[in-house]
Amino acid sequence: MILYGARGQAKVIYDLILSNNHLLEYLVDDNPPENFPHNLAIYKPEKGLIQGKKVIIAIGDNKIREKICNDIKFLCEFETMQHHTAYVSRFVQIGEGTVIMPKVCINAEVKIGKHCIINTGAVIEHECVIEDFVHVSPNATLAGNIMIKKGAHIGMGANIIQGVTIGENATVGAGSVILNDVPDNAVVVGNPGRLIKMKQEK
Repeated sequence: MILYGARGQAKVIYDLILSNNHLLEYLVDDNPPENFPHNLAIYKPEKGLIQGKKVIIAIGDNKIREKICNDIKFLCEFETMQHHTAYVSRFVQIGEGTVIMPKVCINAEVKIGKHCIINTGAVIEHECVIEDFVHVSPNATLAGNIMIKKGAHIGMGANIIQGVTIGENATVGAGSVILNDVPDNAVVVGNPGRLIKMKQEK
């Protein structure tokens, strides 16, 4: 197995890999740092280093993670990984490349897409749908029947009530309390959540 990315997110996912008794061969990064803990090798990404490998994209930024996925998806197999302390219902669907961090709780009938990050201590209640390339930050809580659309970012400690939709590429700020739907590309913060700006579509 290899990691694409060699910075903060990669350090967390490397620990996740070790906790599951897997072996990490090396890391690749477009702009490699000088070193990585534990003296693991880091290379610039070349086809021969990726082709036929099991890969986790260890990049926190949703847009960059999606771009890398599209660049390499025909070369490799994407690995999904879950920390042993996470509780994940047997009735949950999880897409390829997604990582589930320590102390996460995911309850029944949740659907999680590809290349998502469900970070430490997050709670995702029944029947939520989380589309591809979403990042749910540490200790965020999603009540039941929530839709999180592609590329959205849910900040640390955010709380979202049941039945809400968070739009594509939207950002929910850390500690926010979301009582209503959030539009695509919106940035919403506060308690209750309020719109502070709209992102420029790319």
